[in-house]
This record gives sequence, C-alpha cells and structure tokens, in this order.
Amino acid sequence: MAPFDSDDNTTAGEGEAPRAGRRKAARYVVPVAVMGVAAATIGLVPALADSGDPDLPKVTAGQLLQKMAESDVQRLSGTVKISTDLGLPDLGGLESGLMSGVSGGPGRAGGDDGGSAADPSAKLTALASGTHTLRVAADGPDRQKLSLMENAAEYSLIHDGKDVWGYDSRSNEVYHSTAPDGAGQPERQVPATPKDFAEQALGAVDETTSVTVDGTAQVAGRDAYRLVIKPRQSGSTVGVISVAVDAKTGMPLKFTLTPAGGGAAVVDAGFTQVSFAAPDASTFDFTPPKGAKVTEADEAAHKAPEAPEPGHEAVGGPDGMKVIGEGWNSIATFDTGGQGLPTAPEGGDLGGFLGSFGDRVKGDFGSGTVFKTRLINALITDDGTVYAGAVTKDALVKAADAAR
Repeated sequence: MAPFDSDDNTTAGEGEAPRAGRRKAARYVVPVAVMGVAAATIGLVPALADSGDPDLPKVTAGQLLQKMAESDVQRLSGTVKISTDLGLPDLGGLESGLMSGVSGGPGRAGGDDGGSAADPSAKLTALASGTHTLRVAADGPDRQKLSLMENAAEYSLIHDGKDVWGYDSRSNEVYHSTAPDGAGQPERQVPATPKDFAEQALGAVDETTSVTVDGTAQVAGRDAYRLVIKPRQSGSTVGVISVAVDAKTGMPLKFTLTPAGGGAAVVDAGFTQVSFAAPDASTFDFTPPKGAKVTEADEAAHKAPEAPEPGHEAVGGPDGMKVIGEGWNSIATFDTGGQGLPTAPEGGDLGGFLGSFGDRVKGDFGSGTVFKTRLINALITDDGTVYAGAVTKDALVKAADAAR
C-alpha cells in the first residue's frame, strides 16, 4: 500500500486523509509479509491514561504526520507493556512450533540440534501471545537494548557498536553476531514498541485511508496528540488505528488497533514510563556470564536446516507470492504446489485436525478452508492456493473466484 505522494500540507476536507510528509514518513516503514503479520502482531495494554486531556495547540493531521516524520529521538529509556488478543484457538502448544517455523525454522530454539535459545529470531516470537513487559533503551544509532521480562527470567537483546548479543537467563545461553559497518539498529523480525507499529501503519496510508487528529491524551506522564487512522474501504478487518504522538518530540508513545468486528483491541502497545535523557553507558555493556553456552551467528548458520526441496517452500517466504487488490483490502496469494491442508505421516489426519479450526467454503474457485483471527484471515484452497490478508472471509472467497 503506497503512501500518498503529495506536497499538500492540509487535509482535503473533513474526514479525508492528509497528504503532508508521506514520503518522509514512509521512510520509516518496516515491510512485513502478510502471512507474517499474525505472528508479528502484538497488542492489548491498558487504555490511554485517564488523567485529563492536556490543552495543546491545535494541529492538522498533516502537521502531526510531518512532526512524526521529522522526529529524531536518539536517546531514551523506558518500559513498554504489550500483550496479544488475536483470538487464536488453543492448539495445545502446537502454535509455539508454528511460530518457531515462521521465525526461522527448526534449529532456532535451542536443544540438541545446535540452535540457540538466545537467538532473537525465535525468542522474540514470544511477544505474539500473552502479556509482556519490555524495558527499552537507546543511545544513538549504535547502542540499543531491549529486555523481555519473564517469570523469574529475562531475555535481552543488546546492540553495542559492532556487537549484537542475545542473552537468555533461563537457559544461560548467549547468541552473538556482528553488525556490518553503518548498519545502525539491528533488524528485529517482531515489532516491539509503539514506534515500530506506527511505522508500519504509516506505510498503509494512501487514498483508501482517512487520517484525522482526535483530541489529546497523556501517556506515561507526557502530553500527546491522538492520530486516528481508518480504512475507507469496506471488507477490511481493521477498524480504527489510534497513535498517541508525543507533543514535544513527535515520537509515538502508544499504538492501538481495534478490529472492525469490535471488542478489545487486537494491537495496543504503549509506554508506561519513558525518559529522553541519555541512559547510563553501562546499560549497553555485556560480557557472557561464566558457564554460559555461546553460539556465534556463523556457527548457527552452518547448523541451520538445508533449503527445502523444489516444490516444498519454506514457511513464511514462499516463492511466487503476489499481492492482489489495493489499500487495506490487499491480499497476498501464492501457490503451495498443488497441495491443500497437509496430511500427517503414518496415516494420521493432520489436515482434518487443522481443518477443524477453520470454516469450509465453496465458490467458483472450488472449495477450501478459511482460518480466521480477529485481524488476519487466510483461505487455503483444496488445490493448494493460499489467499491471506487483513480482510473478511467473503473478501478472500471473492478474490479466489476472481483469480479463476
């Protein structure tokens, strides 16, 4: 979904999307494959602090977007509360294995296969379910730290110059990699802060979107404006996106995504405490603890599973994937190679088990199964074609019919 490309600094009319600073805002966007959105989506923390709406100067949506685009916060420390309410069925632990496959496949979660429990590509997928507390800190482009607080344990991802360390205190394992020169902050597969989510939402702003300013709020003791983003199109599962933007720095402090179906937020990540002072330099120091198992990134790469055979695509990155539709109704589609739901070995019915969590549908395309969450839905046809997006079941069936 391409951002607006306009020099207009005002809204085109009441309720219409502003056209200011789109190209500059879009540079922050972190691309996320549609099939990975459900695994990467995080949400539901307490609502914006009810301490009275601050009295701030009036701004247009275009001016607020421009302020976000120009925001250049280099130093901060704080606490972020995040949890998930995707409405996924309880698969008895199977979802953990699926998340591991999306994030990097076997060999990424520790154990006898040579993987590391401290590998961030697997560890941070824990944010895809439950309620979590994160502590974050940054001091310029070459020093950041993110800590995931767990029950009697902690996982930390530290970037200090060329070194990137992951440390899992529960298993006492360390994962080490080297950042290339000029790489800046290391890439995380899973968004973890309000800024991460806001960057992705800004990338979805185009002619199919309404963007407005809806009052003010206080978040983590700071005055903020409320930026409201809504799809204009019908058929999307996205209802309303609200971003609390710090009035002074322009940095997103809280992000909330409410589904079109109503109810609790699907995505809601917010600071409960934040400071823009420089963190203590020792915050980013790390030395592997005595007795810790240290895995080097190069070593882990050599032990990773071999590439899939032709016709068996890796989870999360299928070849030939294309996007149909536009705006918030965009749908990703790809061919699995002529096979629908998988069957288990030795005569088991894995396809039947998975199918029990979906809805059977029929159309001009044939028949298939739709798997639904409160945000991302996916249709897998019996002949092995996948259609997925933040759209309704009817929209998926219509797209499959149109493709025939």
